[in-house]
Parts: sequence; C-alpha cells; structure tokens
Amino acid sequence: MSKKIFSGVQPTGNLHLGNYLGAIKNFVELQNKKENECIFCVVDLHAITVKQDPKELKKNIRETAATFIASGIDPNNNIIFNQSMVPAHSEAAWILSCVSRIGWLNRMTQFKEKAGKDKENASIGLYSYPVLMAADILLYDSTHVPVGDDQKQHLELCRDIAQKFNNDFNAPDFLKLPEPLIQKEFSRIMSLKDGMKKMSKSDLSDLSRINLTDEKEKISNKIKRAKTDPMPMPSDIKDLRERPEAGNLLGIYSSLKNQNLEKSIIEFDGKNFSEFKVQLSDALIETIDPISKEIKRLLNEEKYLDEILLKGSLKAHKIATKKIKEIKELVGF
Repeated sequence: MSKKIFSGVQPTGNLHLGNYLGAIKNFVELQNKKENECIFCVVDLHAITVKQDPKELKKNIRETAATFIASGIDPNNNIIFNQSMVPAHSEAAWILSCVSRIGWLNRMTQFKEKAGKDKENASIGLYSYPVLMAADILLYDSTHVPVGDDQKQHLELCRDIAQKFNNDFNAPDFLKLPEPLIQKEFSRIMSLKDGMKKMSKSDLSDLSRINLTDEKEKISNKIKRAKTDPMPMPSDIKDLRERPEAGNLLGIYSSLKNQNLEKSIIEFDGKNFSEFKVQLSDALIETIDPISKEIKRLLNEEKYLDEILLKGSLKAHKIATKKIKEIKELVGF
C-alpha cells in the first residue's frame, strides 16, 4: 500500500546530530521505499514564531535544503520546498484555526515548555503553531508523518482538527487522518555535557552537540570530552537506568550502526569508555564528515539550492492549491 509522507524541519541554522538521527536519517530511509511518496518541507513559517534575523533566516533556509540533499535526499524523486513559497499553507492554517478549539491548544505541552513562565509575552504564532502544522500535513492528503516524542501530541491534534472539519462540513474522509511513523530502536539524542538535556543548538556550549558541519578533528575532540561516569561500560540494559550519559552515547552509536542497544552493550561489555569513545568517534566521522563536506560545497551553490526550492514549491503549490480550493468550497467561499 502506497504511503504519502510529509516531513518538515525548521530552518533554525546549525543543524546537529539530534536533527540528523531524529529526523533526516529516517527521511532518507523512507524515500528509498518504492511505495512511499515523500514531501520534505523547510518549515520557515514555523521558524518566525520566535524573532529571526531576516538575513540569517534566508541563509538557514538554504542550509536546511543543503542538509537534506547532502544527507541523501534526492530532489529529483522527492519534493523539497520551503513552506512560505506556497500560500495555501497560511490560508489553510487560518481556516483550520476557526475549527480548532482553544481548549485543545491549551493542552499542548510544547507551548508551555517554549513560552516558559512568560506566556503573556509569547507570540500568538507560537501558541497556534500546531494548527499551521496540521495545515501542512492535511493539504497533501498525507497518510503518514514521521514524529518524535515531542511531536506526537501535535499529530493527535492534527487528527482531531481533521475529524472536526469533516464533521462540521459534512464531508466524511475529506481531510485524511494521518498516522504517526515512529522510529524503532531510536534513542532521543541528548547533550554531550548533560544526559538529561536534549541536544540543542541553543545550548551555550558548542561541546554539547555534534553539528552537521563539524569536521573530523572537532567531532573527535567533542567525543573525547563528552561526559561519562566513573563506572565501567554497562553489561546490561538495566545498568543504564541511572546512567544517562552512558545511555546517550550508546544510543548514538546504536543509531549510527543501525543496531539495537542490547547489541551495542554486548559489543562493549568489559571494555573501557576510552576504547568505546574511539569507536564512537570513528562511526560519527564516517557518517557526518561526508555530509559536512557536501553541505559546505552546496552552500556555495546558492543558485542551485534556490532552483531546487523553486521547483519543489511549484510541485507543492499544484497539490496544495487544489486542496485549498476544495476546502474553500466546503466552507462556502
């Protein structure tokens, strides 16, 4: 059975290992299955829910597209585009906002986390972000969406919005209810300095993350300095419960090697952390170094990247415009 897959990445710049293992690596695997029809979106409208420097945003949009391509996503066989080039996303978001309920959005934990204690100063866009995400997905009759733990709630909201729209306008199955695609054997990638914090570009210490533009020496140095604990390598998965840093590094290694955590634990049982870190560095360099070089090469080809995004946006526009026209007709416009 064919699957229509929609995935989006924010162009916030400085994409890192967490973005790659948590999303982009999975995108590459999904495009390689013949039955999948994939749309990969640079969600620049989402990016402006917090203040952006316009010049940096333009640069980051290109960098995200370059990262898709450098990681192995084929622009000839998939749609790669940036959201702001397709007006239907904004139109659908407004219409769906009028269907969505404040109570639903009030339950979204990600807004509470991002807005923090100063909710009164957060933008309306940050609050209503999940409705735009629903519009992104529903415009393309997406059947499946790759999601991490932090986006599951948003996909459930997307399904609720679709169901309510269909009921309100007496149009059964008009908006498709997408299913989540959750990676198996995926470990959430945490900071190299603190196994309890998610790897993030906003962390002040560059040593906390592996950037996708890092070179060999930098990767090796960061792994050497990555936080561990004084105990030997774990011999059982139960040993990791109170050892977040060890669990994080083993999770990274397992994801890179496409193997489960138990296999990695057996592989390094009885060895010391320094020996493990050498092999982890080697695995990271083998994966990240070619991507880093290709990103840098592509960033010098701005015209090529802009052409990829333009071609993709024209294809996306054709699909989304047809759907928004049908949505407007149902609403009564």
